[in-house]
Amino acid sequence: MTLLLQSVTDLDGRFLDVRLDGATVADVAPAGALAPRPDDEVHDLAGHHLLPAPAEPHAHLDKALTSHRAPNSTGDLAGAIVAIREISAGFTHQDLVDRATRAAHEYLANGTTAIRTHADVGAHAGTRHARALVEVREALAGLVDVQVVALASAPWAPGEAELNARLLEEAVDLGVDLVGGAPHMWPDRAAGLELSFQVAQRRGLPLDLHTDETLDPTAQGLLHLARRVRSTGFAHGVTASHCVSLGVHPLDVARATAAEVAAAGVGVVALPQTNLYLQGRDAPVATPRGLTAVRTLLEAGATVGAGGDNLRDPFNPMGRADATEAASLLVTSGHLSTREAWDAVSAGARRCMGLPVPVVAVGAPAEFVAIAAESLDAAVAGAGTARLVLSRGRVVASTQVRRVFPGRAVSQS
Repeated sequence: MTLLLQSVTDLDGRFLDVRLDGATVADVAPAGALAPRPDDEVHDLAGHHLLPAPAEPHAHLDKALTSHRAPNSTGDLAGAIVAIREISAGFTHQDLVDRATRAAHEYLANGTTAIRTHADVGAHAGTRHARALVEVREALAGLVDVQVVALASAPWAPGEAELNARLLEEAVDLGVDLVGGAPHMWPDRAAGLELSFQVAQRRGLPLDLHTDETLDPTAQGLLHLARRVRSTGFAHGVTASHCVSLGVHPLDVARATAAEVAAAGVGVVALPQTNLYLQGRDAPVATPRGLTAVRTLLEAGATVGAGGDNLRDPFNPMGRADATEAASLLVTSGHLSTREAWDAVSAGARRCMGLPVPVVAVGAPAEFVAIAAESLDAAVAGAGTARLVLSRGRVVASTQVRRVFPGRAVSQS
């Protein structure tokens, strides 16, 4: 079976017919030019924008859907960490699997066909989060591409650094896809970087670090990471997420760091929802945005992706598993164009994840979301919520909307 998408509008505003054959784009022609074949499954998508399917480059499926269990009393990062640790001991394997699976299905319904999720590894969690998310990855194979990052926790008590190092090795043995950590949370930031970097290098795995999740203008974790990658020739792929402090550095400092990041090939993931929620609470006047310097990074030629981070947990009670939310915030808070914002949650996110980028061109990967909307602005704003999600040569999710007003009914599909 092939899919024929009729009369759809692509990112460049072209009005097209597109045929998908399995995992690739088979034909592209002006609207009305492709006649249906006997084996085509035909979808009339007039009024829809066909966009490269987003990817979520930074999720925490092990924490998802817990905001009602663990309110964040202070609203900041420290409060979120305390809240999640207070309930994490009660996470059973089945609870972790069930919540992560529900969350993954929410992402898929909104158009996201690939997810990179961090799994807490450390004294408070052992390796049970990693074990559960590896199970979810296997169960969803063929439906959603899931990558699991072993997120080495920072030590909270004497002896935890050594224990967390052993647990990180155990998580790698369980079959995680990447090594992670949060060096800026360590009392000794250099030691935090060293732990994750050495394990990734020794095991031949990509590295994805929470980096400079702070408005401290002196934080230089991103710069140190980029220089470490260049000096060692680390070749397995590196992603730095958050990088909030870059947004408050003087422009010349931020530009110099961005140049180092681009030269090192480090991908940077912006996470506007969570960082806008958690950061800047001690500055009631002229509150900083709490967002990395997306424009400066793009101008330097760095790979920039964006994601939603947390999904209704103590770190972000408002996440909705929808890339249009992150993209919209990049427009309003990061001052990107609508096209640049969608590129960040789709092409940029996929590059950070080491995945091919879908485009409407013959031979390209056929991972798309078709959104009913009158314009790209409306599609990315989430104004058109009727969607068709296309992956691996089939429709994997669809959402239809019916709006009823007094005296008449208006439907979208």
